[in-house]
Amino acid sequence: MQTTKQPVLLSRQDHSTILYHLRKEHVHNAADRQSANALQQELKRARLMDENQLPPGMVRLGSRLKVRDIATNALLEIMIVTPDQANWKEKKISVLSPLGTALIGFCVGVSVKWKVPAGEKLFLIEEVKNELA
Repeated sequence: MQTTKQPVLLSRQDHSTILYHLRKEHVHNAADRQSANALQQELKRARLMDENQLPPGMVRLGSRLKVRDIATNALLEIMIVTPDQANWKEKKISVLSPLGTALIGFCVGVSVKWKVPAGEKLFLIEEVKNELA
């Protein structure tokens, strides 16, 4: 459901890890199921690259990022992680969550529209830090 025409870029390692977690995780509610289905569609259209080929500022597993909710102007500082590492108090968001699914594979400056539990939101990726980059 993302509306940007930007390509989804993923490292082969992230792609493999995300697929593993999609198969492993039990989907308990409709919102999670919808998010998981959307993520599977994104993975199908993703362009896979070696880690060292990804452009700087690309959202991937382990990325720390600043994302602006365009409607409220609220700035979220989060980290995208695997479901087993997710912890809202530490601002670690699962890649399988609606927000994680919306952001993975895009880069700084991209606006992404996605359905979240509160409705449809437009997010602007303002900053991405990748420790290994």
